[in-house]
Amino acid sequence: MNYFDLVNKCLAELNYKQVNAFSELTKNDHKKIKNIINLVNNEVCNYDNWNFKLRKATLNLPAGSTEIDNTIYGRIASILIDGHVYKYFDKPEVFINGKAPSGTYSSFNDKLLMPEFDEDKTVNIVYYTANTAISADGIEKKLMEAETDSSLIPDVFAEPLIVYGTCMRLKANPQHVKFSYWMSMYNSALASMRSRITVDSEAAPFVNMRRY
Repeated sequence: MNYFDLVNKCLAELNYKQVNAFSELTKNDHKKIKNIINLVNNEVCNYDNWNFKLRKATLNLPAGSTEIDNTIYGRIASILIDGHVYKYFDKPEVFINGKAPSGTYSSFNDKLLMPEFDEDKTVNIVYYTANTAISADGIEKKLMEAETDSSLIPDVFAEPLIVYGTCMRLKANPQHVKFSYWMSMYNSALASMRSRITVDSEAAPFVNMRRY
């Protein structure tokens, strides 16, 4: 479901008149809905370490070097070199002094601080992307902007989460006749996504019930 579809779904849920073209979304409420859709999408995407956000990348570590530019747009989950997992060590000054614990890495000023090797190494990185949307041609992006952009959230969950979440945020009044319904549907969809998308079977789903 793309950005335009989501806007029209919100309009229908709010009993507003739907539009036939993205260019018709010019009213103040249209602009608010478009902005809130991105706010809700961003909130849900950053709510947990969802597996649909997992990406991998490789960086080159030259021989004799102990730092590389951190070009990863997101949060690093793990780093592997020669099949060995390196753990994050939150004391970059130790690396700067050349006394880093074995099997660790750190970061400082947009640099990844690594152990020193006597030959070039390939650094394999698994990370959670900070992007929340994707264009029709498959390019990930921070926000939905074009009508054909879509959320990174799987379609089966994107519609209820974004539509009901947007309606709650737009009205922001617990006394509204449909507020409780929207909140219930939003939280139900969030719980369902957590239970079905969780990678680790030991991780029980948990939902923080909240109002906008």
